[in-house]
Amino acid sequence: MIEYEGLPELKDPVLIAAFEGWNDAAESASGAIGHLRDVWDAQPLADLDSEDYYDYQVNRPLISADDAGVRRLTWPGTRLYIARVPQFARDIVLVQGIEPNMKWQQFVREILGLAAELDVQMVVTLGALLSDTPHTRPVPVTGTTSDIALGASLGLEPSDYEGPTGIVGVLQDACARFGIPAVSLWAAVPHYVAQPPCPKATLALVRRIEDILDAPVPLGDLVDDARAWEAGVDELASEDDEVAEYVRQLEETRDTADLPEASGEAIAREFERYLRRRGDGS
Repeated sequence: MIEYEGLPELKDPVLIAAFEGWNDAAESASGAIGHLRDVWDAQPLADLDSEDYYDYQVNRPLISADDAGVRRLTWPGTRLYIARVPQFARDIVLVQGIEPNMKWQQFVREILGLAAELDVQMVVTLGALLSDTPHTRPVPVTGTTSDIALGASLGLEPSDYEGPTGIVGVLQDACARFGIPAVSLWAAVPHYVAQPPCPKATLALVRRIEDILDAPVPLGDLVDDARAWEAGVDELASEDDEVAEYVRQLEETRDTADLPEASGEAIAREFERYLRRRGDGS
């Protein structure tokens, strides 16, 4: 059970969640939560009891040592954080953890129970999947929602996915059943560079979060990290003719599909949205 007392009063809070594991190709989604924790100086709020949800033979505890040689045991788990961002009109609840091994329904009930206590007004879940997308082009991020009003305001469609799902899908379904407005954002990671991290996909998710919140998020080193990642993959691809040709095929397919969106009107809309988020140089 979540242990908490004396919950803080929050301003129109939004909950943003990501989980390591099946939903998190190249650790892109969990990387986005980690970035938000750092740039917003989020503070711990509550922990879910790892004994209830994790098989320690699957997700083993880790032993580490600090600079002074003090050893520490860290158990797999899920933690909630609070971020109060001065320039935002609302507070943020971050959920970061590992996809549970058991009791998924109870796990989701605990998270949404605390969300209700905090009067969370919207849930945003983050995921990442492997896809036939070239590393040289912007990372596609798909946004969906089952909430009609939210979809109309954010320009999102309901998901048409059918098939196996992870804890992110279960959390989204629970939000729909309990009437909590929820958005799901999924980044497409090039499948031929699936090893973590993928800062370019993490950056794409953070920028979509900016769209959802209609407010700027400090990017820190993400832009430079994404450029370095892309340059590194370029170098690897240049050393393998088959990979280089495959990337060229993906680029051609992607560019052809994107042609309708390359209009002057679409570019102008994106630039106006960027300026609105950034304000006067903030």
